[in-house]
Amino acid sequence: MFGRRGKDNQDGAGRADPVRAPATVHANPPGGSPGNSAEPPSGRQASASDPRQAPATGPLPGDGSTGKAAASKASEPAKTESARPEPGKSEPPQTSRRSEEYYDTKTAIFSALIDAIDLSQLAKMDAESARDEIRDIVNEIISLKNVIMSIAEQEELLDDICNDVLGYGPLEPLLARDDIADIMVNGSDNVYIEVSGKIEPTHVRFRDNSQLLNICQRIVSQIGRRVDESSPICDARLPDGSRVNVIVPPLSIDGPSLTIRKFKKDKLTLEQMVDFGTISPEGATILEIIGRSRCNVVISGGTGSGKTTLLNCLTRYIDGDERVITCEDAAELQLQQPHVVRLETRPPNLEGEGEVTMRELVRNCLRMRPERIIVGEVRGPEAFDLLQAMNTGHDGSMGTLHANSPREALSRVEGMITMGGFNLPPRTIREMITSSIDVIVQAARLRDGSRRITHVTEVMGTEGEVITLQDLFVYDILGEDANGRIIGRHRSTGIARPAFWERARYFNEEKRLAAALDAAEVHDDNGMEVFGT
Repeated sequence: MFGRRGKDNQDGAGRADPVRAPATVHANPPGGSPGNSAEPPSGRQASASDPRQAPATGPLPGDGSTGKAAASKASEPAKTESARPEPGKSEPPQTSRRSEEYYDTKTAIFSALIDAIDLSQLAKMDAESARDEIRDIVNEIISLKNVIMSIAEQEELLDDICNDVLGYGPLEPLLARDDIADIMVNGSDNVYIEVSGKIEPTHVRFRDNSQLLNICQRIVSQIGRRVDESSPICDARLPDGSRVNVIVPPLSIDGPSLTIRKFKKDKLTLEQMVDFGTISPEGATILEIIGRSRCNVVISGGTGSGKTTLLNCLTRYIDGDERVITCEDAAELQLQQPHVVRLETRPPNLEGEGEVTMRELVRNCLRMRPERIIVGEVRGPEAFDLLQAMNTGHDGSMGTLHANSPREALSRVEGMITMGGFNLPPRTIREMITSSIDVIVQAARLRDGSRRITHVTEVMGTEGEVITLQDLFVYDILGEDANGRIIGRHRSTGIARPAFWERARYFNEEKRLAAALDAAEVHDDNGMEVFGT
């Protein structure tokens, strides 16, 4: 038997029911919808005196005994009609605002479901079967308690409860939307999303902070981590690679805070980034050649500027016969090559032991016969080991870091090496940087929410104590349109033979590189090449 606790029930024919049986059967209430049929969905009946089949049949908030739900629901179609977008205009799906009465009804039905279902048996079923089973039981509970609601409202309630039991609760509709880049939960009542580079509030809410904390624990436990008062900060990931950060009380004062950086189901490509205006077609060609030519690349940018997305795009041009090893705090890179080894750091356990840092992973990579090493985000002393790897035969290695310009990126690398306790003269560190990093790609999120690749910059060498850089490709901001959208252009800086020209020629890419650089040049009305903004 699965479903309800206790002994197997018998159906009307006297056969043992392998699933579960409803309690009493009530007549369809006056004004009830087709979704509130008196017969349970499974067509089984059971004795009302059987105490094992218990959900209580007392009134629920919003059921037929109050009459409030029917009145409030009757006004819903009008609201839906008025909120419908104008013909010819498409809008992303919005999460509807729900009343307190809806949440009270949902809480009562959810409590009855937990009393009626055997969770240990539910865990043994596959997701689809478990969802069907929960829907059947909830339908029966709704019938038994004479809850009046339309078929659409009943389906909405069924989905919510299934998500609470099997998924991520109120987050499921947001996770299903492909236009959302970030989900930010600030306590149980405040949920924000980022759409098209802009942050906006939603009507999504959790039952209370306990439900939010349970969902946070469900997410992090999937990768063997935990979050509680003794370990209140945790980085994790969803099965699709979306990055998750959780911080809970006592550090988070107003309740658990959950941040999810979502990735699109269809992975972005450089061609799609060209369509979005993130880079020009010529710039995409240059980036493709940089990836194919095994240049050592650092992708720099601020929070939410698209560094990881760009890194995923560049890895598409790694040959399928190369052995690639990735190191990340929370595994989110999605390489398509067949020979990839993915490594992930590990936080300390309750006793403060067992921690595996990023530096230990990068150092271990050198003993794994890699051809390329890719570090998801460089933020500490592992910068020294990554530079060592780039400079010792692991050409084509890549990494990302937070910085606002290519020169700041190099300063941050130097600072991270110094923070690691390496007693090296500044000149030695800078020479190591120039001999290791070939190209810096700078990404930025502009004030209108759009993302642009603003610089493709070469690291040339040192002059005295200063590292010399050479911009190969830049983005000029020209103004904005009537809607506040920034107008700009990508252009070549007029460099005909970049420093990695010989490397491109080694991979037979020099003709494409020359053509892309020539096509990206911008000229004024007199035909003179433009070098400034």
